[in-house]
Parts: sequence; C-alpha cells; structure tokens
Amino acid sequence: MSDADALTIPPAVAMLLDTSAARLTERFTASFSPETVRECLDDSYLVLAATARVHTHLYVLAERFAAERLAATAKATRLAVSDVPEVLFVCVHNAGRSQMAAALLAHHAAGRVVVRSAGSAPAGSVNPAVVAALAEAGLDIAQEFPKPLTDEAVRASDVVITMGCGDACPIYPGKRYLNWDLDDPAGADLDFARALRGDIDARVRALLAELLDRP
Repeated sequence: MSDADALTIPPAVAMLLDTSAARLTERFTASFSPETVRECLDDSYLVLAATARVHTHLYVLAERFAAERLAATAKATRLAVSDVPEVLFVCVHNAGRSQMAAALLAHHAAGRVVVRSAGSAPAGSVNPAVVAALAEAGLDIAQEFPKPLTDEAVRASDVVITMGCGDACPIYPGKRYLNWDLDDPAGADLDFARALRGDIDARVRALLAELLDRP
C-alpha cells in the first residue's frame, strides 16, 4: 500500500474540494464526466498529501495538479486536439532542474508550447536557491510545487526530457526522449543555481527553436 492509499480526505477538505470539482467540471465538460473529474481531483489531493511538507491550502494545489492531469489525459486520449507542442521535464525530485527548465521554456515560449515538469520521487518543496536564481531573471516560481510523474503526462508529451531519473519514465512510441546531463542543485548555493540557470537557458532556447522550426 502506498502512502497515498493510507490517507483519507478530511470532511472539511472534501467540502473545499467540492468547489474545486465544480470549477474543473465546467472547464473540462467537453471531455470528462463530473465523476471522472472528482476522482482525479481526490486522487491528486491524496498523492500530494503523501509528499507535501506544507498541507495548508493543499486543496488549492490539488486543483492545479488535477487540471494538469485532466488536460494531459484529454490530449493523450485525443479528447482534445491541439497543434501546440508539449514538453515534459523530469528529474528525481522536481525541485530544481526540471522546475527551472519548465519556467525558462514557458517564459521564452510565451504560450507557444505547453510545458510540464514532474519528479520520479518528488520532494516536499522547490529548492530555494533555484527560486532565488529564477527571481533574479524576473521569473517567479514561488508558488510552484513538486509534482509526481504521471503516466498521462508522458503520454501527452511530444518531447520528454530527463535529468537524472534514469529509466523511471515510461517509454511510448512516437515520443522524443532526451537526457540532459545536469548536476542536481540539491543543497547547493545561489552561485551554483545561477550557473545552472545559464546552462539550462541555453538548452531551452535551442529546444524552442527546434520546436517552432526556426533557424
């Protein structure tokens, strides 16, 4: 039994999730039934509750995570059709490298690419040195949180970029898999995070040019 399987949703939280479920049901009404939306939302809450260090307002994060999962599922199962390329960054903890890459690509892409990040063993919070290094570049990820790697996220992606998670990512035909050899910033200082930011920024710019078929 996993940690999430052993948890239950407190009644007070369930009432808050009712409101979240209503919003998500309206957003995804063309693709999913209210029952499917609620199942995904409840599961998202329990998964995050098993890993998050801070449980205050966890239902808010659960709604965001469930929205990502539902959108990915819709794309993967062709319930939603889009020509926008999708990229998934995966590292072990989803606290440093993958968060930084996702933030930088989303910034440069400006809506032209759907960007996600996840971890094979997500940490409880995002690395503060990474948050600070990105803040220096004008990118605010203070509200981001480590998310577990899900099958639907991989299936929905056109490009999957790993950063040290080994073979934790499921392999599907038709996906482009890349591995970026980047040092883990866990426990590192701001200077290290700055250097990592520069390395990743160059990589995501090159990737974006490929995705958009630009010279």
